Parts: sequence; structure tokens; C-alpha cells
Amino acid sequence: MSKRGIISKFFSYLFLIIAAVVFLSPIFIVLMNSFKSKFHISDSPFTLPDEKTFEGFRNYTQGVAKTGFFSAFGWSLFITVFSVAAIVFFTSMTAWYITRRKTKFTQILYYAFVFSMIVPFQMVMFTLTKTANILSLDNPVGLIIIYLGFGAGLSVFMFSGFVKSIPIEIEEAAMIDGCNPVQTYFRIVFPILKPTAITVAILNAMWVWNDYLLPYLLIGSEYKTIPIAVQYLKGGYGSVDMGAMMAMLVLAIVPIVIFYLTSQKYIIKGVAAGAVKG
Repeated sequence: MSKRGIISKFFSYLFLIIAAVVFLSPIFIVLMNSFKSKFHISDSPFTLPDEKTFEGFRNYTQGVAKTGFFSAFGWSLFITVFSVAAIVFFTSMTAWYITRRKTKFTQILYYAFVFSMIVPFQMVMFTLTKTANILSLDNPVGLIIIYLGFGAGLSVFMFSGFVKSIPIEIEEAAMIDGCNPVQTYFRIVFPILKPTAITVAILNAMWVWNDYLLPYLLIGSEYKTIPIAVQYLKGGYGSVDMGAMMAMLVLAIVPIVIFYLTSQKYIIKGVAAGAVKG
């Protein structure tokens, strides 16, 4: 390797290391402060815990007790798992149908899904809340249906791009062998869609798990999710139990980070495949 190549590689690695530190430092700061007493977090947020500031797991036990964390975790897990499953299941079938059936209706449907991606949530926030109340969707099951609607745009777009890259001859061969459309989809098409399906699942899981506004508007405190439960650590007159809040943020981050790390190898592959132009 030439001297110029070595220098270029060095600066590339240096840039990536700096970027990694910048992106990971907030998580490290939250983790570090979760073991400090709440009185020392504001005074010295960027110093490591010592014998004077170290609280052990006291912040975690207090946070769990104050927020009802396990109940909130259960509701978050229920809503996230079933919302993501519904998004992957229904949008993949929709994308396959509108990609293979070239009609005016499917073209309009496709562009409607694409258009939905650029509509800000704030534009439909109040009408959505009112409609959800009228249709009795202001509950965890109804919230899953609403997440399906909001997550359909990007998911259909990504699945459609991948379906366009699948040779139609494979599906025609399955039809010749006696498969009906449902069998063709589940036995042939969906297994091929696996990389994009996992990518869609990861992106939507991170969004649903961390979402605060939609659950707060629709289900409020009756079925608290983790983001809503964490907000209950704020007391009157703006007081906040920072120690317990940091601890609960760590517990909220851990499941989605584990899910992301176990599935990250599919993200780039799935996004690249979903970007194929037809």
C-alpha cells in the first residue's frame, strides 16, 4: 500500500472512531449517571461515580417502584411485538400485490402509501385522536391498528423495491407446479423477502418502542408504556428525580439495543435491496 493510501486509511479510521465516540457518548453518560445520587448528577454529570456519589442499584429499585416499570415494560412489549408483526405481515403482501398487478388502482395505491410518508404526524394528530375515540381504538389493540397505518408507507415502499428485484419466473414456476397465489406468497416470495422483512421489523420496532406521543394521546396513563412511565418521574414545579430517570432510561434502551445488535447485519442488505428501481 502506498504512503498516500496509508494516510487516507488512517484518517478514515480516525473519523469513524470520533463519530463512534460522539454517537455513543450520550448512552455512556446516561449509564454512568444512573449509578450516581440525584444530587450529584446535576453538579458533576460528566465525572465517573466515586465513593461519594456512587449509589449502587438504588436508582434502579426506586425507579422500578415509582414508575411501575414491569407493567409498562409488558405493555410496551405487547404493543411493539404485535405492531411490528402486523406491519411486516400486511405490508409485505400489499407490496407484492401492487408490484405484480400493474393497474391504475395499484399505482394510485402505491403513490398513496408513498405520500403518507411525507405527511407530518402533527397535521393529523387531533383528527386521529377524535377518530380513534369514536371507533374505540383508544386502547392497546387499537393502537396496534393505528401503528400499522402509520408504518405502512415506508414498509410498503421498501418491500415494493425488493419485490421488483425478484424474477417473476420463480413465481410462474410455482404456479405451474400447482401453487395458488397464497401458497406462492408464503412458500416462495416471503422467504426471499427475509432481509427486507428483518430491516422493516428493526426500523419499526425502534420507532414503536421509543414512541411517546401516540400512546400518550390515545391510551394515556391507563396502559402506560415505558416512555410514558418515565415521564411520571417528573414531580411538581418541574422537579425531576434524575437518578431514577437515568436508571429507567438505561432499562428502556437495553432491549431495543439487544434486538438491534442481533439483527443489524440485515439492515444494510435490506435497505439496499429495497432501493431497487423498477
